[in-house]
Order: sequence, then structure tokens, then C-alpha cells
Amino acid sequence: EKRTMALIVKNGCRDSVYINAAKIFQGIHTKKPKDTLVRYGDDSVPPVLTVKDEHSQRLSYELAFSALKYQDLLEEILLDSCVYPCQSIPDELTSLLVVMLYDLQDRKFKAREISEEEEPIEEVRKVEHFLYSSRVKLAAALARFRIKHDARSIEYFVPETLRKHEQRASALPLCVWINTLKTSLQDVFRDLENKGFTKVESVSDLDGHTYCMDQHCHDVLFFPSSLKDELLHLDLFADCKLLLQ
Repeated sequence: EKRTMALIVKNGCRDSVYINAAKIFQGIHTKKPKDTLVRYGDDSVPPVLTVKDEHSQRLSYELAFSALKYQDLLEEILLDSCVYPCQSIPDELTSLLVVMLYDLQDRKFKAREISEEEEPIEEVRKVEHFLYSSRVKLAAALARFRIKHDARSIEYFVPETLRKHEQRASALPLCVWINTLKTSLQDVFRDLENKGFTKVESVSDLDGHTYCMDQHCHDVLFFPSSLKDELLHLDLFADCKLLLQ
């Protein structure tokens, strides 16, 4: 059986991930003048996250920062679609509304797959029902913005300074730790060789399916950034023998 590690959850997240993402977003969202039409609740109290595992924590932070990256666009969608403001959604749930809207559009406005084993959270289900019942208006508002700006995707709406940061970050090599509690360097090298990877001397030599060792930490490897998706689907990562830094 092929085991893989999913990078992006396209069928939705657990209720607890949305709640934690909303708490994170509440503390990091861009503050705007008080007369702005989209209003958030009180963020003077530091958020207390309820995290069950590392994977859920990572998803919560990824969702929160994705919503932050597109905060202006998401707010415009809410306003242009006329689904916000809404009396049934208080200011205290605006952060949850924004992060769940980002996730909904990322799923192409498709319904979330909900596990029967998951314990429902009332606020999440309330906001989810509100957004999904308004999905046609929300999708139409997004489409209008894309047509207006001749944008193929929402990446067009990322601020220029942030776009440059992301471009620089995407060019950096991937840094990977070898989990010596589960494997050895020799076993990792052999497995990588069997997968078609070639060891090179330095980062400047990285090209294609290659990797190199850190000069100072021999349990650290570097890979070309273009291989991220492929690497995270290897058994070495699924078995936590390699850990992405």
C-alpha cells in the first residue's frame, strides 16, 4: 500500500483546526481604521490554542497565514457579495469567518468532507453553514474581482512586497533533518539512491534529483526547492525518517 503525506487538505479541515486558525488570525490580522466595514472582535487577550497533534497545529498556522496573505481580498469578497455584515455572525466570529472563507474558496466552494468521528464545534458549524449557503454569491464576487483585474488566480492579489518574499523563499533549497532515532545516514543514502537521487558536493551543485550534506551538521541534507511535493510523498517522510525543517 502506498503511503503518502498530504501537503494541502482540499476536502477541508477538522473543526478544531478552524478554531485554532481563527485564534491565530485574530492576533495577526492587519489592523484597520475603526470605521472599516469588516470588524473583528477583541484581540487584546493572547490566543490559547487547543492542539491535538503537530499536523493539526501546522494546518492551523498555514490556514491562518494564508488568510492573512489574502485578507484584503477576502474582506472585499464578503462585502461585495453582500453576505456581510450579518446579524447572525457577531464580530467575535469574524476571524473564523475569514479563515473558513479562504478554505472554502480553496476547495472551489465545494462542501467539506466531515468525519463521523470528529466532535463538532458549534461556532464552526454555524459559520460553515452560513458560508456554504452563500457560496454562489461569494463565488460570483470572487469571479468579478478576477475579471476586473484580469487575474487567472488569487495569487494576483498578493501584495507585491510579500510576493517578492515568497519568490526568494521558493528559490532557497529545502533543509531536511535525518531522524537518527529511526534510521541511519547510510540507510537514508541507500533509499534515496534507489529512488533515483544523486549526492552532490555542495548546495551550488543542486539540480534535478540531487541532494547534499550540510558541511557542519552531517544529519542535515539539502534538496532543490522544486522537489518539495515529490519528497513529501516518499516513504522516508511518511515514516518520519526524514523531517522537513
